[in-house]
Amino acid sequence: MTTAATRRSDRRISPVFLGIAAIMAVTGWAVWTGFAASPGLSVFLFVTSAWIVSLCLHEYAHARTALHGGDLTIGAKGYLTLNPLKYTHALLSIVLPVIFVIMGGIGLPGGAVFIERHRIRGRWKHSLISAAGPLANVLFAVVCTAPFWLGALDGVPFAFRFALGFLALLQVTAAILNFLPVPGLDGYGVIEPWLSHRVRRQVEPFAPFGLLAVFGILFIPEVNHAFFDAIDAVLRGLGVTEAETYCGQNLYRFWTDPNPVCDAAVNR
Repeated sequence: MTTAATRRSDRRISPVFLGIAAIMAVTGWAVWTGFAASPGLSVFLFVTSAWIVSLCLHEYAHARTALHGGDLTIGAKGYLTLNPLKYTHALLSIVLPVIFVIMGGIGLPGGAVFIERHRIRGRWKHSLISAAGPLANVLFAVVCTAPFWLGALDGVPFAFRFALGFLALLQVTAAILNFLPVPGLDGYGVIEPWLSHRVRRQVEPFAPFGLLAVFGILFIPEVNHAFFDAIDAVLRGLGVTEAETYCGQNLYRFWTDPNPVCDAAVNR
């Protein structure tokens, strides 16, 4: 009886997550209706809370897949409650990604859930656990862009449209960065089970620096341009234009000077 109750509590959605989701819903409504005096502030709160929700879902996908893969300790660690305060690296998984969005408008991948890999049997299970997180970002991007690729934008306010475009950009960048086969990122976790033991031991010391290396390389202008060209190409395939993501980011950064074209569209 107690064990069953504990299992149910381990999987109960956290009030912290529900609070963040409520903020997302309320501020999304404010963006849609133009209720807020400052559309930029409401877009900022909506996109930031939605981004945190997507980070929680990313980590939940890892944890849930690990649970079904054989790591039964996941529930006791609180990872199935969607509570970001339960993560092992809250700074890397929540705080830094939000800071990067505020500063540069890029979806920073983070690492949060500690999975006891020795409990998982089978290389495919290990690969799927690593892939589950970025696949959650892919799904989130598809949902955000649904009005665009379904041609269902009639009646959608421009502020909400721009906010969805920028949020989709964050999801796409997070998915692509996470899927890079670089030590420390989920993409490497997908291929790692298939590498020889010798190669894994040689690569292991570089894992803590993988993400730093990626961002260092992204500072190279040619690489940066190629990366964002790829992001724009994916978003165009989903029906989102570069102008829409740009206006979304411009609104999000409400403390900067508004772009006259974006501002005119929102206030039309």
